Amino acid sequence: MSSFRTSELSDKTFENDGLRFLTVKTPNLKGRGDICLFVPDDTDTLVDLPIYILLHGVYGSSWVWAMKGGAHHTAKRMMDSGEIQPAILAMPSDGLWGDGSGYLRHKKRDFEQWIVSDVPKAVYENIPSASKKSPLGIAGLSMGGYGALRLGSEFPEVFKAISAHSAITKFSEMEGFVEEPLDAYDLEHGDNDVIDSIMKNPKSIPVLRFDCGKGDELIEGNRLLHAQLLELSVPHQYEEFEGAHEWPYWQKHLESTLRFFDRNCVNS
Repeated sequence: MSSFRTSELSDKTFENDGLRFLTVKTPNLKGRGDICLFVPDDTDTLVDLPIYILLHGVYGSSWVWAMKGGAHHTAKRMMDSGEIQPAILAMPSDGLWGDGSGYLRHKKRDFEQWIVSDVPKAVYENIPSASKKSPLGIAGLSMGGYGALRLGSEFPEVFKAISAHSAITKFSEMEGFVEEPLDAYDLEHGDNDVIDSIMKNPKSIPVLRFDCGKGDELIEGNRLLHAQLLELSVPHQYEEFEGAHEWPYWQKHLESTLRFFDRNCVNS
């Protein structure tokens, strides 16, 4: 029996490039949520495939990692070459609140549980090569990086690995990107910086990496988070590269996330 009142999966007859599209209705969103999926060819007979959740940034939705980032092309190339093992990419919307929900728990809608609970269930209930045993990695860019860092740290029992690119690290940084005033988020609780989430479980954080472009306006927040993690003795990998807050940077460095997940979700 499905966990969702309604669930609609695209028809393979009309799909292209290994992309599938899934819509489910969930109480957490008080409505429907969309997930763009990349399911590798010839995996129908495989079981427990890893699921790598990729969270988008502000203004976007479930399609942007594929249609602006080419995530499915990068994953297919790396899988075809044998650089990484087969895995499913799950690219959900953030719930489409305002310019960006922050993947946070609002008082009226729970965008946090949409990602942590609903998205994995929707995938393994609809894709035969996935299951409850599928290891989960969570990654994202910008606001999605913020979501990945927060949710991966808050729910170490759910995720095996965390990766972030050009991440927002403090809730207050959302103000520089969204039209909505921050108090309109009407959040369930007030400790919404990445370091707040890490402080809740400093000894049980999943394996963690993050990176940022040297020309990115969020670089100082990423450097501060790196310093805070060092002070807390939280194991992690932090890297800086040339580049800014833009798609060419994320297109290039997604490879690092997929390699990291392959090492820590498949081969760990």
